[in-house]
Amino acid sequence: QVQLVESGGGLVQAGGSLRLSCAMSGSVFNLMTMGWYRQAPGKQRELVAQITRASSTNYADSVKGRFTISRDNTKGTLYLQINSLKPEDTAVYYCNAESVLKNNYWGQGTQVTVSS
Repeated sequence: QVQLVESGGGLVQAGGSLRLSCAMSGSVFNLMTMGWYRQAPGKQRELVAQITRASSTNYADSVKGRFTISRDNTKGTLYLQINSLKPEDTAVYYCNAESVLKNNYWGQGTQVTVSS
């Protein structure tokens, strides 16, 4: 059973930084495509950043240049470095793992709140 546990969210002022972490257990981490999604109140969940097994990355246009996704296969952990935070970044951030067979797994989410 794949488990994803996010941490690192919190309340921060605009312009600040946070580092989110997602620890995975229950499967082979380095075979997974990993991603961060977010969902703001009243809005659909959206992809923020993704990193493949080969560590290729892609980002939503709204976060390019401010967010950096990375992975540590030795620790089975996914990261999201968030800089220059804006109030519109306020959302619950979810970790996602997609297997080679396209099975998707989700964490419970971590709240990021940015005050202006």
